[in-house]
Amino acid sequence: MKIALLIICSPLVLSAQNNPHTTESDIAQGKRIFQGHCAGCHGPGGEGGRGAILARPTLSRAIDDATLFQILKDGIKGTEMPPAPELTEHEKWQVAAFVKTLGRVDVSKDIPGDPTKGERLFASNGCSTCHTVRMKGGRMGPDLTWIGARRNAAYLREALVAPEAALPEGFMEVRLTTKTGEQLTGIVINEDTYSVQIRDLSDRLHSFWKHELSEFRKERGKSPMPSYRDKLSPADLDDLVSYLASLRGDS
Repeated sequence: MKIALLIICSPLVLSAQNNPHTTESDIAQGKRIFQGHCAGCHGPGGEGGRGAILARPTLSRAIDDATLFQILKDGIKGTEMPPAPELTEHEKWQVAAFVKTLGRVDVSKDIPGDPTKGERLFASNGCSTCHTVRMKGGRMGPDLTWIGARRNAAYLREALVAPEAALPEGFMEVRLTTKTGEQLTGIVINEDTYSVQIRDLSDRLHSFWKHELSEFRKERGKSPMPSYRDKLSPADLDDLVSYLASLRGDS
């Protein structure tokens, strides 16, 4: 009975574990490790970029020390966040200690623009045709329900004015021509040695055997998303960025 009780309770003990390495020297070392391993995606101050914004009072996926440590250890399946097997357990705790210091200021407060106006611009400029927000919209582009928690304002603005420079993984444009002369442009949904499935720009799915194709070209550095550099005024861009930054999956 005692053994069974220990087995049942052990996950609870893990989930309640506090970081054992939170001294000033631990945090300083965690910062050095973070700059070398994490800043490329999350920004040097956790302000976000290709990776999630970490400079927030609370992290939606890491509500406590133990969860944050587990993410550093195992990564997050189905996302771009990889595990870090090259770090020792001590180093992972040190990185976690540093990350917890980043959330003392909510960086979103300084973003200019009106999110209410931005939401209207999002609808009137066809963004919802390709992007889903809270289960509504298209599927051609990434789901934006949590985009404000994953990307900072600078990244969002760049994605609007130069989408090819901020191309999300898995959304590269491809062009193909079948041996019967049919031509399609879209993004790859799935690909293996013998077949490929794509979603075209009208949000329709197509599946082909590769031996049916005369051309299959991946347009590296190109995005199906148009640039809004000349379509929106600077003030409108501020409003649209403000709206996107407000999307944090909570309402």
